[in-house]
Amino acid sequence: MDRMWPFHADSLSFVAHAVLRILPQVATLSIAHVMTTLRKVSISLLVLVALAGVGLYFLTRGDTADLSVDEVAGTDPTLQEPDAEAFPTVQIAKPVGWEAGDAPKAAEGLAVNRFAEGLDHPRVLYALPNGDVLVTLTRAPAAEDDGEGGFMDTIRGWVASYLFSEAGAAGESPNELVLLRDADGDGTAEIQQVILTEGLDSPSGISWGDNTLYIANHDAVLAFDYELGADAVTSKARKLMDLPPGGGHWMRNMEIHPDGGRLYIAVGSVSNIGESGMAIEDGRAMIWEYNIETGEPRQYAAGLRNPNGLDFSPWSGELWTTVNERDMLGSDLVPDYLTNVPVGAQYGWPWLYYKDNIDRRVEAPMPQFLMEYTRNPEFALGPHVAALGLVFSAEGHTMGENLSSGAFIARHGSWNRKPPSGYDVVYVAFDGRGNPEGKPVPVLTGFLNDDGTTKGRPTWVEWAGDGSLLVSDDTAGIIWRTYAPEAQPAAAIEPNQGESLPPQRELSDPRRAFEEDYLREQAAQGNLPGL
Repeated sequence: MDRMWPFHADSLSFVAHAVLRILPQVATLSIAHVMTTLRKVSISLLVLVALAGVGLYFLTRGDTADLSVDEVAGTDPTLQEPDAEAFPTVQIAKPVGWEAGDAPKAAEGLAVNRFAEGLDHPRVLYALPNGDVLVTLTRAPAAEDDGEGGFMDTIRGWVASYLFSEAGAAGESPNELVLLRDADGDGTAEIQQVILTEGLDSPSGISWGDNTLYIANHDAVLAFDYELGADAVTSKARKLMDLPPGGGHWMRNMEIHPDGGRLYIAVGSVSNIGESGMAIEDGRAMIWEYNIETGEPRQYAAGLRNPNGLDFSPWSGELWTTVNERDMLGSDLVPDYLTNVPVGAQYGWPWLYYKDNIDRRVEAPMPQFLMEYTRNPEFALGPHVAALGLVFSAEGHTMGENLSSGAFIARHGSWNRKPPSGYDVVYVAFDGRGNPEGKPVPVLTGFLNDDGTTKGRPTWVEWAGDGSLLVSDDTAGIIWRTYAPEAQPAAAIEPNQGESLPPQRELSDPRRAFEEDYLREQAAQGNLPGL
């Protein structure tokens, strides 16, 4: 249940006892004294109401964007000067659901249908090699309030609870793993079966390999014995590694390496910019790598405020991720992004964003030389779009020629931008060398209504066995399926292959070698008379 009042029952009991003790003393006071006291209390209440009104006024105003989402997207996004907000911009799209027979608007040449529906907050999708699809039904873990956080933490929790409720994300986590099976191949999963509940605690990430099913809870990575085609997971969970629990960003998304030997787990931060102290961020805002053979975890990449979708580039084999950037710098900052993640990568959070932009609000001391080794993200996805699920074009997909060489991304939608951003599925084209280019191209839209409400929120993307693209819609409880009816299954993308440079056998001056090569080339072309 949502926490709608910050006091406990024992606190109310204490107040009652205090009132009973004070009443006899109040009876002995003069009428004038009582009136003076009531006047002071009334003035105090009026001041509190006025302050609340001022706060509500600023909360309902916020910052209106100067730029379009596309201007803050791509390989060279426009980054405005930061304008720190004392109150966050708030514009929540309240979910109202889809009418019977209604569906998102698909890009030209695509069709869309309901693959599955009636699910309780579906988030992460994972397709098994036999064509079965798994989905985690999940919400944030229950918040623990020990009363030690102080008044401001209580208020913050109260506001967060309200925002979750308005956005359709409040409530207890179902903690279920559901199998979706389209046995007759008609594009609809006629089998929707819960196959695992035991051991699940706000689960999100899913992977499978060598008859082992991996699930990432908010606080641990678990492994289960599971053979393809089984209608239930009957084995006990084995805990592989602990994860930092709960926190502001609670999803723990996961991807298994194509060689089957390593797991990559994305863990978001607790806070926006480390305002709760950096000690609580230990092990967070990063991607972990878990070696399945040795059982050893290691920190793989850091400085990623809230990494989400994970996939491996078909061109280079390198890991890529989507990242949700920081808030309260205005409606145009900071864009979420898509980027590669080489081992040891650092992306600057909380001190820096987009390589060399310093966030002056951060109180924690910046590590030395951080700017020198912080990487610039490869592709901006727009401000506050809440980029989540990610898949690259895969062999056998049926999205058509125009959407055949890139990445598909679910943009869950903003809560803190005016006008709203996201609420769609987009395609980012990649060139032949495996680099993103252009602007995000809409694939599925129509989730956001003109009146500011939302029919649903796209969350995750995954390839179905028939080559169609599946999209989870968490607030609507639907899995959408989109494809190009006339498309033939696509061929695999050819990976880039190059030869390594020969090892250097002796010390030499590279500038001198370049000059000699240059002069020799010019002489051969007759550009250096007399030589």
